[in-house]
Amino acid sequence: MIRQLFNGALYVFRGLKLLFKPGIRLFIILPLIINFMLFSVFIWLGITYFSELINEYLPRLPQYLQWLEWLLWPLFIVSFVLIGFYCCLLLANLFAAPFNGMLAEAVENHITPGTSTSSDNCLTIIKQLVPALINEVHKLGYFCLRALPLLLLFIIPGVNIIAPVLWIIFSAWLLALEFADYPMSNHGILFNDLRIKLKEKRFIALGLGGTVLLLTIVPVINFFVMPIAVAGATVMYVEEWKKT
Repeated sequence: MIRQLFNGALYVFRGLKLLFKPGIRLFIILPLIINFMLFSVFIWLGITYFSELINEYLPRLPQYLQWLEWLLWPLFIVSFVLIGFYCCLLLANLFAAPFNGMLAEAVENHITPGTSTSSDNCLTIIKQLVPALINEVHKLGYFCLRALPLLLLFIIPGVNIIAPVLWIIFSAWLLALEFADYPMSNHGILFNDLRIKLKEKRFIALGLGGTVLLLTIVPVINFFVMPIAVAGATVMYVEEWKKT
C-alpha cells in the first residue's frame, strides 16, 4: 500500500517535468491563466469578506470574548485551505476542461509518439468544448452528492473528530478521478468506467490525488497545480492502464 501511494505521488512530479517539453508547454498557458485568476479572486474575496464579518460582529461581543479574534483567524485559514482551495481547483477545472483534454493528449503523444487521438485545429477544440463541459458538470454532481453529507459530519459532536481525515481521503480520491478523466476521456472512457478502473489501483490513485491536494495549499505552487496534475495523471494512465 505504501509503495503504491508513493508511486501515485511520483506521477505528479513526473508530470511537472513534462510541462515544459516542446509540444506541451503551449497547452499549459490558458489553464494556467484560468487557475491563476480564480485562485487570486478566491483568496481576495475570502479575506475581504471574512475581515468584514470580524469587524462587524466581533465588537458586539463582551470585552472578555474579544480574544476570539485570535482563534477565528486560524480557524478561517485552516478551513479556507482545506476546503476553499480544493473547491476553487474544481471550479477552475470546469472552465479549463477542453484545454486540459488537449494538454493530456499532448503529454500522451510525447510519451508514446503517434498515439494522438485528434487533431489540434480550431474545429476539434469546438467539438470538444460541449462534451468536456457536460462531463465536468457530471463530475461536479458526483462531488456534491457525496461532499455535502460529509461536510455535515463537521458539526456532529464526536464524529467531527474524524471528519477532517475523511474529507482529506475523499478529496484525494475525487482529485484522482478529476484529473485521470482527461487522458481517459480522450480514449472514450466514460466517467463510470473511469471510477471502476481507478478502484483497481485505488492506492496509486489516492497517492496522486493526495499529492495534488497537498500542492493546493503550497503558496505559488497552487497556481500551477492544475496543469501539473493533468500531466501527472496522463503519465499514470499510460503506465498503469494503457500499457496493461
